[in-house]
Amino acid sequence: MKIYNCIKDFKPVPNPVVTIGTFDGVHLGHQAVFDQMKREAKKIKGETVVITFFPHPRIVLGLNSKNLKFINTQEKKINRIEAAGIDHLVIVSFTKQFAGLSSEDFLRDLVIGKIKPAKVIIGYDHHFGKNREGSFELLLKMGNDFGFEVDEVEARLAGGTTVSSTKIRKLLEAGEVCQANELLGYEYSITGKVVKGKSIGRKLGFPTANIEIADEYKLIAADGVYACRVYWMGNAYKGMSNIGFRPTIDHGELTIEVNIFDFNQTIYGEEITISFVERMRDEKKFESLEALTAQLVKDKKAALELL
Repeated sequence: MKIYNCIKDFKPVPNPVVTIGTFDGVHLGHQAVFDQMKREAKKIKGETVVITFFPHPRIVLGLNSKNLKFINTQEKKINRIEAAGIDHLVIVSFTKQFAGLSSEDFLRDLVIGKIKPAKVIIGYDHHFGKNREGSFELLLKMGNDFGFEVDEVEARLAGGTTVSSTKIRKLLEAGEVCQANELLGYEYSITGKVVKGKSIGRKLGFPTANIEIADEYKLIAADGVYACRVYWMGNAYKGMSNIGFRPTIDHGELTIEVNIFDFNQTIYGEEITISFVERMRDEKKFESLEALTAQLVKDKKAALELL
């Protein structure tokens, strides 16, 4: 996949099939759009082009900025779009000046002027541009004026509900990772650097890797204990993770830690990915470290059964 950090850097390609969006999650709904793009591109011997924005428009515009969290980091989003088989990714730098551009001007001057689409495909009820004025109807009008086709992919259903990034975020915030994963089409994950902790888990017989997240906008799932998979250096391991404040040991800052099963490597400073499979229980305070250890034994057994 070719990546362009400015739409003006885009070089002409044959019969571009284009979509536009922020694509937080790159969930099943987004994947349906990408699949349709690839099918259409194959028919007309064209190439697929995804246009997205960075930073996320809501960050620049200050909309709900205090509680603003996203399912994927920018790096993960790019990786998932590439894995979906897209040919070209155009990352438009989103600024307050750009936000003032009307949807029609954006389409005419940038999308049509620079990319010259043969076809534009968008997801169900998708809006874009200034004040979200850009719509399927506007695209149809522009397509008629400038000679490109327009298609809208129907809403994608999973688990009896319409797939959307908003619903997925709410599920993750509630700890419902199974349902979130069903809508994502893959397992929600966190990637971070392993940092030194207090080594209390090691004393209990359950050493943990403590994770530091660099992206302040990364959505962290609800507090609790999870069955998970851990990826390090191209290898996959089973494990159990705790998100929370470790009330039995301390009431400090939020921590993300994982006990990797059958693993004895020293990985401080290394980057690992925790992929969450199912939330097993709430985080709670135990009367003693012995009681906590007994519960961890039960948690590991439950995690192995789930995994």
